[in-house]
Amino acid sequence: MPKIAIILGSTRPGRNGEAVARWVFDIARQRTDAEYELVDVADYRLPLLDEAVPPSLGQYAQPHTRVWAEKIASFDGYVFVTPEYNHSTSGALKNAIDFLYAEWNNKAAGFVGYGSAGGTRAVEHLRLVMAELQVADVRAQVALSLFTDFENFSRFTPAEHQTEAVNTLLDQVVSWSNALATVRAV
Repeated sequence: MPKIAIILGSTRPGRNGEAVARWVFDIARQRTDAEYELVDVADYRLPLLDEAVPPSLGQYAQPHTRVWAEKIASFDGYVFVTPEYNHSTSGALKNAIDFLYAEWNNKAAGFVGYGSAGGTRAVEHLRLVMAELQVADVRAQVALSLFTDFENFSRFTPAEHQTEAVNTLLDQVVSWSNALATVRAV
C-alpha cells in the first residue's frame, strides 16, 4: 500500500492552509487505498536553503536537511496544499522543496490550492518545479476560492462538490504512485 504525504505548505501565522490540509487529511483517512500522513512544513523549521552542495548530489551537511530528507523519502506520493501568494506558491513551500532532490524522484503529486483564484497560479508554478524533480503530477486538482470556500476569507467552509474533487485527486495520486513503484524499484 502506498504512503502518501499531505504536505501543508504555509508557515504563515493564522494560515488558512491548516484547516484545508486537515480537511484533505480527514477525507483521505476514510479511504483504504493508501496510508496517509499530514506533513506540516512549519514543523521542520527549515531555514532558507543553507546547503553548500546542490541537492542533486545528495550530500546533506545540515541535520535539519537530513531529517527532512528522511521524512520525504518515506513517501510514494504527495498532495501539496498550497496558498497562492503573488501569483505563486509560498516561499516556505518552495524552499522546503528545494532542499532535496532524489527523495522526490519518480513519485506522484497532486495539488490543493487556495486563494482568490483558487490557488491555480500557485499550482501551475509547482507543476513546473515537479517536472524538474522528476515527479509525475496528476491532472486533477482542487481549487478552493477565498470567495466561495471561506467565510469572511478566513473560516474554511468548503463547497460540497470539493469533497468529490479531493477524492478524484487522491484516486489519481494513488494510482500513479502505485504505477511509479516499478520505476523506483529499478
